[in-house]
Parts: sequence; structure tokens; C-alpha cells
Amino acid sequence: MPASEPPPTGAPAHPGAAVPGPARPSRLDPAIAAKLRRTPDGLVAAVVRAHDSGEVLMVAWMDDEALHRTLTTGRATYWSRSRGEYWVKGATSGHHQYVRSVALDCDGDALLVSVEQVGAACHTGHRTCFFTDLPVHTPEVTR
Repeated sequence: MPASEPPPTGAPAHPGAAVPGPARPSRLDPAIAAKLRRTPDGLVAAVVRAHDSGEVLMVAWMDDEALHRTLTTGRATYWSRSRGEYWVKGATSGHHQYVRSVALDCDGDALLVSVEQVGAACHTGHRTCFFTDLPVHTPEVTR
């Protein structure tokens, strides 16, 4: 790691130690890290939307380092729970996400990532992961 970068944070001081954050080392700004409310496995939900239309494209997970990489590279980077590794959206599919803004919700437990989506956002090839409508039965509204 270059000397100009701060040391990683979030790594346990000794094996088995509880950490108030991710178990994986991160270079995320400590002021930002302090605002995050993570799941027990150190993750924060990332709701991803199209920057131009506001259309919700997908939901993924970020730990502190994925958020750091996203904020510093402008490329959407997530933590894959199934593979146990970082992935940059589009690195293998060519369906890139160029980050235009990132916002943290009021509770600190969700991120809103606005992107310029190139190609499909969903691994199924659909533009959005939300293509399956479910039936909603609502009562009559009287005014």
C-alpha cells in the first residue's frame, strides 16, 4: 500500500475480537464510517437508481471498503455475499455503472447510489432487477 494512503481500519485488533464495523480492512474516511449502521456481517444495503430517470435498477450490498472504492473511483463496487469478494459492476459483463452521486439515508443503514447505467443492470439481462410485478389488492378509497 502506498505510504500516502491511511492505514486500513476495521480489522480486528486480535483474532476473535468484536469490531464496530466490517471485519475486512478499509480505507473509508472514518467520519463517513462512523455514520454507517451495518448488518451483523458489516454490510449496508445499496439501492441503485438510474441518475437520469430515477428508475430503481437493483439492490446490492457494500461494506466500508466497497463504499470507499465506489466514492474514490466513480465505479460502483459491491460486496458479493455469495462469492465473498468485491465486484465492480460491469467488470465481467460489460454493463458498467458510472457513479454520479451517493447519499446516506437518515438512519445510516442504506445508501442511494445514482449511476449512469451502461447496458443491463440485472444479471438476467433486464434493464432493472425489478421486472416482476406482484398483485396488490387495495381497499376502495373514499374521499
